[in-house]
Amino acid sequence: MNISPAQQALHRLAVGSLVGLIALCILWELVLAPLRPGGSWMVIKFLPLLLPLRGTIRRDIYTMQWASMMILMYFTEGVVRAWSERGMSQWMSGAEIVLSLVYFFCAIFFLKPYKQEARRLARQAIDKAADQAADRAADSHPQS
Repeated sequence: MNISPAQQALHRLAVGSLVGLIALCILWELVLAPLRPGGSWMVIKFLPLLLPLRGTIRRDIYTMQWASMMILMYFTEGVVRAWSERGMSQWMSGAEIVLSLVYFFCAIFFLKPYKQEARRLARQAIDKAADQAADRAADSHPQS
């Protein structure tokens, strides 16, 4: 399937937001606004984001599907921390919300044509199977 210019832009935004979210998680918990001075173990929250990075860069449909669901955990964390924290952490939470939403919507809209094509092929296969079954039924019951 050819990738349209819009899909290319969505893919670039998805990759950029994922890389940005990884960088944000590291900087947030080590440098910019750590829970404890000098950094905290919360920095390891970036590790799950490394799992879909390769597949997202390669435009792997399956990876982008599950990553779009996983990214919602970061959206949720951002909302909770934006509500409960003040100062720099609140700003970092806002950035986490934005980056996670950018990835989510870019992935969903990037995948939309693939999902439509899969639905079309499934319908086509069902129709073909139904036609073959009807033909077999007609052959086994000859008209008198």
